Amino acid sequence: MKVALVCDWLVNVGGAERVLLELHKMFPDAPIYTSKYNERGIDWFKDAEVKTGYLQHFPNCTRKIIGPLRSRWFRKLDLTNYDLVISVTGAEAKGVYTGGGKQTEHKTEHICFCHVPTQYYWGLYDDYMKDPGFGFLNPLARLGLKIFVKPMRKRDLAASKRPDYYVTISKYAKEEIKRFYKREATIIYPPVDTKTFLRKKSNRETVENYFITTSRFVNWKRLDLAIEACIKTNQKLILIGEGPEEKKLKRLAKNHKNIIFLPKMDQKGLKKYLENAAAYLFPSKEPFGIAPVEALAAGCPVIAYKEGGALDYIKDKENGLFFNEQTTNSLAAAIEEFLKLKEDKKSFLAKKISDSALPFDTEIFKAKMKEFIDEKIG
Repeated sequence: MKVALVCDWLVNVGGAERVLLELHKMFPDAPIYTSKYNERGIDWFKDAEVKTGYLQHFPNCTRKIIGPLRSRWFRKLDLTNYDLVISVTGAEAKGVYTGGGKQTEHKTEHICFCHVPTQYYWGLYDDYMKDPGFGFLNPLARLGLKIFVKPMRKRDLAASKRPDYYVTISKYAKEEIKRFYKREATIIYPPVDTKTFLRKKSNRETVENYFITTSRFVNWKRLDLAIEACIKTNQKLILIGEGPEEKKLKRLAKNHKNIIFLPKMDQKGLKKYLENAAAYLFPSKEPFGIAPVEALAAGCPVIAYKEGGALDYIKDKENGLFFNEQTTNSLAAAIEEFLKLKEDKKSFLAKKISDSALPFDTEIFKAKMKEFIDEKIG
């Protein structure tokens, strides 16, 4: 088959980029079409043919505000000369043109690996209105989103009809696609490199007295809750990562020596911190969440907000613990409950926690994708 891969943008490392990387390995000759490519931000695709357009010339800082232009660019992108198009998207890439249902001799099949319907138009619209993430320009961003959201929702709905098949990453994401796009989706969990993080020791005797979270420092990750909850419970917290919210988070943690920031690191270094942590804190609502599954693979239990994709892999009081409200008090109460449960040496056994991550391994993802393509495309 002549195959093309499509994604919204390629500017940094994240869950969508990991899905794309495995698809690239499955189809190494397939070109990758995207609106913006920054090789310095992600160097995984140096051996790939990455195709961009005029949006490539826009500064990186404009990515959040050119949604309407990005939508138009993808809608005009004609990929009818391919046999199979796979779009990896949580935004506009699903709208590429593959024939529009016209009866022709050559049929281009389009599989959309959709993480979730475009969140700033649908599920998280209210959250974006509260904090668009533009700092002192937030009032202007709110006004722009309020003006454009209605026509952009209409355009996004039209784009959602273009794929032939939908694949998604969790039960939550499947429900969101059904709710907003009125489309059915097959769940195939995203690839997690569990073998790299897999804990070799069968006990938790080497655990140190700290909690951990690894993430991009962006507002919707709600790392502020992790910091405030650990300050409230007087627990040590290590945050590993980088991002635009770093200064704000460090101000929040000022004068609290129990809150430690470490720079982004490779998987080997990350594994060491995960193996020895008391628990991983996951306070955000996400369609899935690869980082907490990496923590599980390392034998580290996860304290997660009881919403979104976490419901697919956290088993309460077995490999982790849920908290019910996205508030400091709720997370702090869960941390205190976890510390009491941890006193029982039969709770949160590392081997069982590691085993719970195995169904999300990269090889299983590739096998499921191949099976899906063979079934639908032949």
